[in-house]
Amino acid sequence: MTANTNEKPVAIVTGASSGMGLGITRALLEHCYRVVANSRTISKSKDLKPSVDLVLVDGDIGKKKTAIKVVEAAVKYFARIDLLVNNAGIYIPKPFTEYTPEDFEMMIGTNVAGYFFITQQVVAQMRKQKSGHIVSISTVLTDQPLAGAHIALPVLTKSTIPAFSRALAMEYVADGIRVNTISPGVVDTPMHANDDHEFLREIIRAESGKKPAKPATPQPVGVA
Repeated sequence: MTANTNEKPVAIVTGASSGMGLGITRALLEHCYRVVANSRTISKSKDLKPSVDLVLVDGDIGKKKTAIKVVEAAVKYFARIDLLVNNAGIYIPKPFTEYTPEDFEMMIGTNVAGYFFITQQVVAQMRKQKSGHIVSISTVLTDQPLAGAHIALPVLTKSTIPAFSRALAMEYVADGIRVNTISPGVVDTPMHANDDHEFLREIIRAESGKKPAKPATPQPVGVA
């Protein structure tokens, strides 16, 4: 329940149609949240169906107009926003010298703009409420790169998130807004469907210092 009422808390989840985003959305609903879930074509999802507690909003979250639409839906249907989960992200593994300008623009557009514009809109609403929690999903690889791994561009984009979260937390601490980063290890999601799973096991071994294991499944990373 929210801090000031007996109403269910309200969350926004980006990248909600599959993988971790889908798992987070399901967990929030199970924990009595009302959720606005976004991805490019989430209205076509076979796993999520609109309900009294779930609103689906299509659109590219890297575009400001989509961010506005998502926040407007949350306020229209649920009147507030208690939690934002910045989960949307893409992963393009290539040798650093082979990345194209199109690769760069695509990853910046999703992995950076994808949290920038929605967070702007959400912070404005949370300031009115004097409360809220923003959680952004990064990766452990930003602090623990692996020799020979083709992850320079993904790391470049995802490494902005922890610094952004710290800066935002300090800027809005007086408004009752909390901001955190979660940096999971390798998770077996559709984003990694075509990757070399032996290589992913090596990443896990480097993360944990233990023998290689299977990537984790997209279980919920936590409920605020």
